[in-house]
Amino acid sequence: MEKITASIITIGDELLIGQTIDTNSAWMAQQLNNMGIWVQRRVAVGDTKPAIVEALDAEGAAADIILITGGLGPTADDITKPTLTEYFGGKLVVHEPTLQRLMQFFESRGLPVLQRNVDQALVPDVCTVLFNSWGLAPGMWFEKDGKVYVSMPGVPHEMKGIMEHHVLPRLQEQFQTRAVIHQTLLTSGMGESFIAERLLNFEASLPAHIKLAYLPSYGLLKLRLTALGEDKVSTAAELKLHFQEMQTLLADITVADEDIPMGEVLGRILLAKGKTVGTAESCTGGYIAHNITAIPGSSAYFKGSVVTYANEMKTKLLGVKEETLATHGAVSEATVREMVAGALQLLETDYAIAVSGIMGPDGGSPEKPVGTVWIAVGSAEKIVTVKHRLLYDRERNIHMTAIYAMNELRKLI
Repeated sequence: MEKITASIITIGDELLIGQTIDTNSAWMAQQLNNMGIWVQRRVAVGDTKPAIVEALDAEGAAADIILITGGLGPTADDITKPTLTEYFGGKLVVHEPTLQRLMQFFESRGLPVLQRNVDQALVPDVCTVLFNSWGLAPGMWFEKDGKVYVSMPGVPHEMKGIMEHHVLPRLQEQFQTRAVIHQTLLTSGMGESFIAERLLNFEASLPAHIKLAYLPSYGLLKLRLTALGEDKVSTAAELKLHFQEMQTLLADITVADEDIPMGEVLGRILLAKGKTVGTAESCTGGYIAHNITAIPGSSAYFKGSVVTYANEMKTKLLGVKEETLATHGAVSEATVREMVAGALQLLETDYAIAVSGIMGPDGGSPEKPVGTVWIAVGSAEKIVTVKHRLLYDRERNIHMTAIYAMNELRKLI
């Protein structure tokens, strides 16, 4: 069975100048990959006809499926539809269901219907129209020389609706795809090069149809095994054996055997044990609490957080002694120990996390340079502290501190 390939073209000047972040491509690639369709390229182009045509030619020559988002709005810079109409040799005609939806949308809101709005109901007569129940611009399905081209709005929720209800089911019917199975191991505490050295023989022994990818993230390293096969059941069974071997080799640094956020890793442990947690944060400004509460159902184990950015708040709310701050400073083992103890008492939780550090870009000293952070995690019975010296910018230092802190509590529990 041949591998089915896809390319994704995103259209819009805003993508090229960084004004809008392209989240569409990542989501579409995940959905296609789950179907066994291999995304080989993602291309961003501006709102110009030559750029769009060049991308269509290049990706049409290289892939079986070309997915396009953007440029379908009612303004003059939205030129995708007329460009596609000319490219596929058609003419624009009115799509009555879309026109009716447009009229109802504006009339129900007491708004006038402008000609530019009516024009959104025009579609090339050489396409199959994919009705947009989530917006006003319909999707369009073209076929040429055995290739499939699909144009969709750039608005994420509209694109996702059309993909899930129209595009993916049609692709499933039209293409016989190979099985593509992934398994991801989350690790923390060892650098990429050292892990690669430990897995040297393992990686060399993998069969040709199973690949290992190293995916660094804030404070974590994800190791993804990907297997290609003829059917999902046998491919998944084979992959599982290799994954278990890799997991055994990295047992001491394994965080989770699936690709989930650290907040969810910690939350599952707390939920399983029926325990609660709270946070006392200084340098992270509530970011640890954000990571924990980003997980649905976290109210079952997360009780609250205290952001004590100023020293007087550490004393007033958490009971950190003034002499501790005067003698050791806010960024110290003694201070975070007292912060954890105070949080356990104030928030009435089984466990607490406390952090204090210097995130940069300034504020450091020779004794405590930028990137110095103290973490404490504990319960009424035991408190564990750890010091890190981070070497990155402020945003990354905050992200890594949060990951390290949650992981320390995971290890303690």
